[in-house]
Amino acid sequence: MADLNRRLVAEVLGTAILVATVVGSGIMADRLTDDVALALLGNTLPTGAILVVLITILGPISGAHFNPAVTMVFALRREIEMNVALLYVIAQVVGGILGSLLAHAMFELPIVQVSETVRTGSGQWVAEAVAAFGLVFTILAGLRFKSDAIPWLVGLYITAAYWFTASTSFANPAVAIARAFSNTFAGIRPLDLPGFIVAELLGALLAMWLAGWLLAEPKLAAQEIKSKLKAAE
Repeated sequence: MADLNRRLVAEVLGTAILVATVVGSGIMADRLTDDVALALLGNTLPTGAILVVLITILGPISGAHFNPAVTMVFALRREIEMNVALLYVIAQVVGGILGSLLAHAMFELPIVQVSETVRTGSGQWVAEAVAAFGLVFTILAGLRFKSDAIPWLVGLYITAAYWFTASTSFANPAVAIARAFSNTFAGIRPLDLPGFIVAELLGALLAMWLAGWLLAEPKLAAQEIKSKLKAAE
């Protein structure tokens, strides 16, 4: 993995491009059609696709977290130092906000905006917990069984989650914060952020707990390996 400065720049860049894709494709879809379902599809496909690209090219530099919930899980698993994790989160939030501003600039909209889109209620919160749970579990299971497929696993999961969750799967506190700065198809009211962020973090923690048990090496297999090593000595 690269030095810390390069890792942080990769997190800023990756989160910025991710949010610019989410917001930009939402603006484009909203301009091209009055059909809400078609607009959502136009928002979904670019998001899933850009995740595959970003994780593939920036993963070797920073691990391609782009998500405070993911960084939190890796910090709790002691796979990233706490002080570095905090810097990652700051980089992700900054990058996400820059991504929203960039999308507005591309479409000649007011650069700084505050969203008025209402996204709240128990259904939305449960959806965000499910979205974050699935994302983190997908990452941890991918690392355990098929690490080279993680870009595709994450991209495909988010593509699916856009459609099976009531919230359209933010699954990312940095992205949620960034989308509060966009009064567009992809936005969320700042007032609604706490509910989303808490739900996302809880979903990520639940995924970490379950993955720690479900994906662990079977004890019997571990004992068999030890026995074989002893026999070989």
